[in-house]
Amino acid sequence: MLQDGFYKTLRIKKIHEEIKGFKTFIFEEGHGINYKPGQYITLAQLVNNEELRRSYSICSSPDLGEPMTIGVKRVENGLFSRQLIDYAKPGDEWTTTGAGGLFVLPAEVENYQQVFFLAAGSGITPIYSLIKTVLNFHRSLSVVLIYSNASAEKTVFLNELKNLKNEFAGRFTLEFLYSNNPKLEKARLYRELLLELTEKLAVSEKVKTLFYTCGPEAYMRMCIFTLQAIGVPKNNIKKENFVIHNISHKNILPPDKETHKVTIQFSDKEYKFSVAYPDSILKAAKKNGIQLPYSCEVGRCGNCIAKCVKGTVWHSYNEVLTDRELEQGMVLTCVGHPVGGDLALSTDV
Repeated sequence: MLQDGFYKTLRIKKIHEEIKGFKTFIFEEGHGINYKPGQYITLAQLVNNEELRRSYSICSSPDLGEPMTIGVKRVENGLFSRQLIDYAKPGDEWTTTGAGGLFVLPAEVENYQQVFFLAAGSGITPIYSLIKTVLNFHRSLSVVLIYSNASAEKTVFLNELKNLKNEFAGRFTLEFLYSNNPKLEKARLYRELLLELTEKLAVSEKVKTLFYTCGPEAYMRMCIFTLQAIGVPKNNIKKENFVIHNISHKNILPPDKETHKVTIQFSDKEYKFSVAYPDSILKAAKKNGIQLPYSCEVGRCGNCIAKCVKGTVWHSYNEVLTDRELEQGMVLTCVGHPVGGDLALSTDV
């Protein structure tokens, strides 16, 4: 049985098939989950007495008062996605640990002048939430979406995006790229085309421009390397990992392997436990029966984020936190280890 008090229940209200193999799930009100545009929820199940978690991006905008909606792409060997796509129906209940993720607008978003969104396939899911929010509530920002798909028929939210382009003409530029395009130079997003489009569509200097990318790993890697090569500051680039792979941390050792005590504030409660290498903060908490937020457990999703209010955390891997967020004390408990002394953390980020 999943631990009471930590989990919440989501009841499906409606299901809509956007394209074959991709559905949106609209949940009933009253779930008590607060979230930001661009975040995801983590679903949990007990399978053979082992708790499994999977995260799905939210495509609704809370600022618009839309009912919380997630987008799910069917994965052939996906335990959760196959259940949702093939069998879920209105009225079904799912257990969640809540919302999380750092693929969100910065607190100082009004200091920027333009946002580029780079999406491929189902990577549009969190970006759709962000686009709706920016267009409706941050009217000083110019918005560009470069969206890659196999064809128009396989494009999620195609008509909705076209409607937004018409509604916000002059502020929202929409570039569709289809791999079935006979003009190969416009079929996929590659380095030279990204350089061409960013130069042609830019209305502000790079330090005043935000970039968000979500899609296959190779696609995002190309986008980030290209943007950094032309001088876009690292802190101006956000990416959302859609598929989490296990990552080996062999031969990566912390500067301090001593056992240290950790105090963490979570959900209005204080927990104290010891962390002994090689356990991460999260793993040690789990061994002590303490339920903390997490999903990927490899430093790539940000669901386990906490703030360090005392002490120092060393990360064995970090693909989520920017230099600015690290300077602000943000840490990842799933790959974080206390070094140099005891720690005090808070999940109220």
